[in-house]
Parts: sequence; structure tokens; C-alpha cells
Amino acid sequence: MSVLSDLRTLVVHPGFRKLFTVRLVSQCGDGMFQAGLAALFFFSPQNMATASGVAAAFAVLLLPFTVVGPFAGPLLDRWRRRQVLAVGNAVRVPLTVVLATLIAVDGVSVLVYALALVTLGINRFLLAGLSAGLPRVVPRDQLLIANTLTPTLGAVSAAAGAATGFLISFVAPDAVTDSATLICAALLFAAASALALRLGRDELGPTARARVEVTDAVRRTLGDLADGARYLVRRGTPGLGLSVMALHRFLYGVNFMALILISRNLLSDPADAQAGFATFALLTGISFAGNGLAIVLTPIAHERMRPSAWIVLCLGIGATSQLMLVTTPLTGVVAASAVLLGLSVQGAKIAVDTIVHRDTFDDYRGRAFSLYDVMYNAAFVAAAALGAWALPDTGWSRAVFAVLAVVYVLLALGYRAATRRLADTPRPVLAGEAEEARERPTT
Repeated sequence: MSVLSDLRTLVVHPGFRKLFTVRLVSQCGDGMFQAGLAALFFFSPQNMATASGVAAAFAVLLLPFTVVGPFAGPLLDRWRRRQVLAVGNAVRVPLTVVLATLIAVDGVSVLVYALALVTLGINRFLLAGLSAGLPRVVPRDQLLIANTLTPTLGAVSAAAGAATGFLISFVAPDAVTDSATLICAALLFAAASALALRLGRDELGPTARARVEVTDAVRRTLGDLADGARYLVRRGTPGLGLSVMALHRFLYGVNFMALILISRNLLSDPADAQAGFATFALLTGISFAGNGLAIVLTPIAHERMRPSAWIVLCLGIGATSQLMLVTTPLTGVVAASAVLLGLSVQGAKIAVDTIVHRDTFDDYRGRAFSLYDVMYNAAFVAAAALGAWALPDTGWSRAVFAVLAVVYVLLALGYRAATRRLADTPRPVLAGEAEEARERPTT
């Protein structure tokens, strides 16, 4: 079915329409916010981009999320997810305004990094909440369609926000370039908060909530997270899916870091930060064409194969993208590789999201997606460390991309063998899951 046809199938549900609108507006603000940070940290005229410098920026922005991130899931399983979306977006508004003011007055500082960390940390929390609430607003037999469209169109919305942010960077006066982008992002965060209030207080769940006491929050959170991890491993299919996606993100992280360096130092004059920024924006936009292909191809693939088989195929596409980069760093080749990598990452993500939603008991979904976020951030930090060690400042290394291609192939073979042992069928591990499995339509 076409994207419009699939979307028409979903928008008949009022709860979905409201949640989807919150996602689009919130992620558009995310894209604009991240575009402002990218311009500031990676394409600032006063700073030359090096592999170690880019890696340090990634570490500063993402490493704390690996520590703080685990606390999101248990809270999502206890707090009203509607309130999380409304309050989380509202809190981002003053944080972003203060951040924009500091940048305009003092430029990059330790406080700027700290505020960026907090704001992006809330973003990861909100995305987990959006995903955990999705099964509450669409029927089970439409989850695949919802998982195909909502995260991917959310990513498209983020890309549109980033493109708008890039445009603001070019047209705004130099003195307020980054601040103007962030102020616009703050307005979108405020709109997303207001839109979340249209949802019912309990509409997104969870079904059962417990009051969280501050004094034992850390102990209970760590215990719940460990319990969630054990559950996913015992369940089989969702644990495997999250593991393979984390490794996929690690490989993508190395490529993303390489793309920044290639755009700034190889395909553009290293001294011309604005030209490097424009090249990076163009190649990133081209990469999102691959995300668009995933919207079209994933439902078609699902009609012919299981989600696990589609993941294996996406990993093969990722290997192909790396083999292309082995040949030459010409703009056309880098762009074609970016499209294939975008298809590979987004196609696999849709399938993994579907597996997690399909095979995870409702009371564990928040923790599942919190673990997803933690693994995502940890993978990017690890990728930055590898990139700082292995990539030259130009970003292109034939040996590095050849090794990444081999890793993609090995990952695909390993995941295929593991899912064959499970027969791609989850095993009920909690009371009530057997009944849930009987009620689930076969796919």
C-alpha cells in the first residue's frame, strides 16, 4: 500500500492522530535544535574539524545519556506518558532559550555543553515515551503500519526542522545565527507541549502505576532496568532485535562521524566552514531519501518475509554502502552510499520496533525502549572513540570502510543464525503472555 493509504488507515483513530501530531511537531523542533548544535560544534568558522575534536563533541553530548538514560524506562512504566510528553516539551522551552542567550553572549562554554546535554537527554526520554504509547492508540494488527510510518515520518519531520535550521544559519546575521535557530526550536517545543494536552490523561498508559519515592528511586530504577534486561533476553526475539540495532547504530555512528569530516575537510575547503556546512546538509538530506525508501519498501518486504529476514537484508544493504565508499570519496559515490545506509538503518529500525512492540509485554515496553536509547547512545560514543583512533581528519579511509563492510556481513549472518534457532517466535515468560499470544493475529 502507498504511504497515503497507510496513513489514512491510521488517522481514523483519534488517539493516533493526536499522538502523531505531537511526534511531528516535537521532532521538527528536535531537528532544528540539533542543526543549531551541529553548526556550533562541528562547523564553527573559528574551529577546524578533526577526528579527535568531533569524537570529543560526540562524547560530551552523548556519554552522560548512557548513565542517565536507564532511568527513563522505569518512570515511563509508572508515570502517565501523556504527562511526560507535555511536561518534557515544556521544560525544554526555557532550557533552549537560556542556551540561545548564552551562545549569543559568550559562545561555547562548559555551561552551554551542560544545557545541551540536559535538553538532548529530555529528547531521548520523549522519543521513548512516544514509542511506548503507540500500542495504546492503534489496534494490534496495525502496529506494523504504525511502526513503519510514525518513526520514519517523525525522522522526516526532524529532517525538515534541520533543513529549516540550516536555512536560518545561512540567512540570519552572523552574531545571532545559532541563537535564532534555537529560539525557533523552543517555539516548536512549546507547541508540542500544548498539543500533548489534547490526549487523555491515561490514554497512553501504562495500565498500572506505582508512586516513585525520591529516596529509593535509584535503587528501584536499577533493579527494574536489570529485570527488564533479563526479561528481554528470556523473551528472545526483542532482546536479539535490540542488540542487532545497537550494533547497527555503532556502524552508522562511524559513518556519521566520517560524513562530518568528509564534508568539512575533503569535499570542501577546510578553511571555509560555511561551505562544509552546506555540503554536510546536502549529504544528510540525501541520506534521508534512504529513510523515505524504507517507508515504501518495508511494508512490501513484510508481505514477503518476516521482520527478522528484512533486518538481515538491511544489514546486507549496509555492507553494500560500505563497499561503495571503499572505491572513492567522490561526491556522487558518497551520496549514493548515504542513501543506501539511510535505507539500511531505517528499514532495520522499523523491523526492530515492530518486533519489540509485537513481542514485549505491555508493562515492559517502557523499559525496552529506554534500554534501546541507552544502547543507541553508548553505541555512538563507542563509534566516536573508534573514529578518533581509526579515521584520518579527511574522514575517508579505504581500510576502515572495508572492515565495516565485513562487520556488516558477519552481523547479518550471526543474527540470521540466532533467529533461526528461535524460529523467530517469542516464548511466553510471564503469566498472561500465553493468552496474549493466542489473541495475537498470525503474520
